[in-house]
Amino acid sequence: MTRLQRTFAAYIQNPLQEFFRLEAAGGITLMAAMVLALLVANSPLREIYEGLLSLPVALQIGSFKIAKPLLLWINDGLMALFFFLVGLELKREVVQGHLSSVDQVVLPALAAVGGMAFPAAIYVLLNHGDQQALQGWAIPTATDIAFALGVLSLLGRRIPPALKVFLLSVAIFDDLGAIVIIALFYTAHLSFVALGIFALLVGVLWTMNRLGIRRAAPYFVVGVPLWVALLKSGVHATLAGVVLALFIPLGRPEEESLLHRLEHGLHPWVAFGVLPIFAFANAGVSLSGLHWADLMHPVPLGIALGLFVGKQLGILTAVSLAVGSRRASLPQGVRWIHLYGVSLLCGIGFTMSLFIASLAFEEGSGAAYFGLERLGILVGSLLSGVLGYGVLSRAPAGGVGEPDTAR
Repeated sequence: MTRLQRTFAAYIQNPLQEFFRLEAAGGITLMAAMVLALLVANSPLREIYEGLLSLPVALQIGSFKIAKPLLLWINDGLMALFFFLVGLELKREVVQGHLSSVDQVVLPALAAVGGMAFPAAIYVLLNHGDQQALQGWAIPTATDIAFALGVLSLLGRRIPPALKVFLLSVAIFDDLGAIVIIALFYTAHLSFVALGIFALLVGVLWTMNRLGIRRAAPYFVVGVPLWVALLKSGVHATLAGVVLALFIPLGRPEEESLLHRLEHGLHPWVAFGVLPIFAFANAGVSLSGLHWADLMHPVPLGIALGLFVGKQLGILTAVSLAVGSRRASLPQGVRWIHLYGVSLLCGIGFTMSLFIASLAFEEGSGAAYFGLERLGILVGSLLSGVLGYGVLSRAPAGGVGEPDTAR
């Protein structure tokens, strides 16, 4: 067995450990990128920062041209890699992982639904009289798994392993919900010609999968025009990453499949490259002219309360109903205090919340809320992370074999 084969064998024997390690370290990198963006946006470098993000970048082949500011290339293009990785993880977990059986799915799925419904309801309640502001209803529904696992990593072995798996499962369903929301509610005017080309390319991907093509290059050759077709169709282009991922071949768990290789190879680049770049480009909120009273504006208040209050209420309510009705049970070694701490950490929206905010208030339609929505995201995420860490740091240490007496 070669060194590469031994490395891959170790990875597939315990993929969750590798995932948690990368996500936790990536979460800490995200925090650093966020802090750096805030410092730069509130320093003499602010004009350079804003000028860089608004720098026009164009790609032209003959008469065909895509021209966007650098910020949108990051949000529409670079983030497609993030969604591609999300799609790979979704497919692997549903087909082979800990979401492959109904019993394992019930509790995190219900928790994710509650954790999205309650924050959205709080936001809508506070902004029901403003049709423009209502475009941001989905901003507080998101959970940033990298940030949440980064906080968990600070607690070390005090955290029951099953709690990390539960958090990951909730975040996967949360990401799936975000994908559906973006596709259904944040789609511009549709171009049926571009959608027809997209459908044709999906057919090509399906054929390649059925023919058993196991090399990455052909899929990416089709994936690039797939992204362009969605970009021109009015559907958000990043969803092309998810669609492409669904057709990447996945063999048996013991095989070195193309999906495993791509997921393993891409994960560090996304965790330490794509997401920090996105965070640096989107978290730079200038505090000039902002006051604490601005947090009382319905938009940032709805986002902050949705993340900090709505997430914990939604998740705990859903889990309580599921456990109380005996449709599910708490994971091994996990107590209610652990669940409360994790429900707080799920209020760290950050990456996906910033992404949805850019869609909700893009192209000048939300200019009146520029900076306010990010203020709400930062405050809600910060409160959720700090209190979540505080609760879990005082919770009883859990272990693999610890009996669950809190059912």
